[in-house]
Amino acid sequence: MISEIATALLVTLICWAYQAIKPPSPRKCGSPEGPPVTAPRVELSDGRHIAYREMGISKQEARYKIIVIHGLFSNRNQFLPLSQEFMEKLGLYILFFDRAGYGESDPNPKRNIRSEALDIEELADKLQLGSKFYVVGFSIGTFPVWSCLKLAGAALVVPNTNFYWPQFPARLSNQCFKRLPLRDQWTIRVAHYTPWLFNWWMTQKLFPSLSLAGGADSFSRTDIQILKKLEEIIRVSKQGCILQGVYVSVYQDMMAANGKWEFDPMEITNPFPTNEGSVHMWQGGEDKIAAVPLNRYISEKLPWIRYHEIPDGGHFIFQDEETCEAIFKSVLFV
Repeated sequence: MISEIATALLVTLICWAYQAIKPPSPRKCGSPEGPPVTAPRVELSDGRHIAYREMGISKQEARYKIIVIHGLFSNRNQFLPLSQEFMEKLGLYILFFDRAGYGESDPNPKRNIRSEALDIEELADKLQLGSKFYVVGFSIGTFPVWSCLKLAGAALVVPNTNFYWPQFPARLSNQCFKRLPLRDQWTIRVAHYTPWLFNWWMTQKLFPSLSLAGGADSFSRTDIQILKKLEEIIRVSKQGCILQGVYVSVYQDMMAANGKWEFDPMEITNPFPTNEGSVHMWQGGEDKIAAVPLNRYISEKLPWIRYHEIPDGGHFIFQDEETCEAIFKSVLFV
């Protein structure tokens, strides 16, 4: 009798654990059970679709074609304070797109660092943007930039850093890691060491998992002001980014960015040895989300990355019109 009860409890526990660990099925856009497709999309070679949005002047008339890579809890409708007059004056065509699993782009169950870059390159080919293009990545959306090969220029804006890159000084990396809220430290550990547990970690109720989900302690004074100003835009953007489920968008994003990379970015050589293009890093000095000391270290070890720091800026420096314009100008003018 006791053995039967123990067996039943064990089976129940195993079933519960399996259900907790197993990622939920996505609500794929365009499917009977999923949200409708409202954005233009291109079909990739593997059959997946990528949704996009265009801004500025037509690509046929543009002098510069720029692909914007959105960050966490965002999508192709990311707001940037760039006026039509500014874009026309510089001759800019700007392409926004939903990364895999975000918004109306199909999920990629094999999503990783390289797949993100390949999606960007194939999207550019499908839309006939030319043999090379400019990219501007924001926050966690900067990690695909490290793998892009067809670059005319690039900007890494408040970039997410992987604390486990092997060439970071251990002491500096640990110092930056310990500055994070404890719940974020554990979330990053789970994403890196046990990604198969990540869905359980983010959905369990025993411990808080991510401060970015609403914790004011993750934002600087200027960030809080910006968040209040753009509250409605951000609310709509968050809703739009997880249409197909939070796992295939936000969770997979965090696992890819904080997981084990196939290469060490610190070993990348200058992609523009004859100065035909440039790479820039933009950082807010009071940023509480990005690891500012690690980004400074990257720019010191890779001197071909031109480093710009806004001393009193936070994580959302790109929401300041003057700074946002400067970011885009820096990429274009070598």
